[in-house]
Amino acid sequence: MPGQGKHRRPKQRPIVRKLAFAGTGGAALALPLISATTAGAAVAQQPATAPAATTAVLPAAQPAATKAAAPLTYSVAVGDTLSKIAAEHSVSGGWQALYEANRTVIGSNPSVIRPGTKLTLGAAAKAAAAKAKATVKAAVKPATSYPNNLDGWIRESLDIMAKHGIPGSYNGIHRNVMRESSGNPLAINNWDSNAAMGIPSKGLLQVIDPTFRAYHVPGTSMDSYDPVANITAACNYAAARYGSIDNVNGPY
Repeated sequence: MPGQGKHRRPKQRPIVRKLAFAGTGGAALALPLISATTAGAAVAQQPATAPAATTAVLPAAQPAATKAAAPLTYSVAVGDTLSKIAAEHSVSGGWQALYEANRTVIGSNPSVIRPGTKLTLGAAAKAAAAKAKATVKAAVKPATSYPNNLDGWIRESLDIMAKHGIPGSYNGIHRNVMRESSGNPLAINNWDSNAAMGIPSKGLLQVIDPTFRAYHVPGTSMDSYDPVANITAACNYAAARYGSIDNVNGPY
């Protein structure tokens, strides 16, 4: 009927209704009608751009740690002493350090080292020796002058001892010299047990020849009556046996 017809709602075109709402799991999302009916408006969603491939940068290879230099060794020869070896190879700490490093092969008496014994000198000994020689060549100091008397002999001996790491003091040496020889470099003992065996004690500090040769310090005379050589060898022996000539207060 015409009267009823004016209340009728016009029908939407099916195609428009379908495009007006898009169902997503029961919940309707309104889409623009113009865009929805335009074929060119439906733009496919592009996937998120993948991040550019990253090349892992490895840290630069570190140089291999320098291997510790192998310790130098020395084969004991006839006539060698610890002080002589330590001096010739610039062993830091002198004969005492050399003995401590090799106590297990030397034994309890540092004054007795057997030919053929292998001693560890330390990795830096050779380099230190080369450096010391270069230093001496680069700066040659004028020789020190010492008076030819007991005071001069002791002072010269102390300077040589310092270069070889042999301990001792002026007072310690002087005290023992006066007890042993009264300051006479030609003193000799012809009556004790050593003399009876044909090896009398000689010189300022009354050293027998075998001990003098065993503890002779390079750079000094091989004459056991020489005052400087006698003092230096005796102090070297006293250091090995008693720790220092300063610790000697009687026959030794």
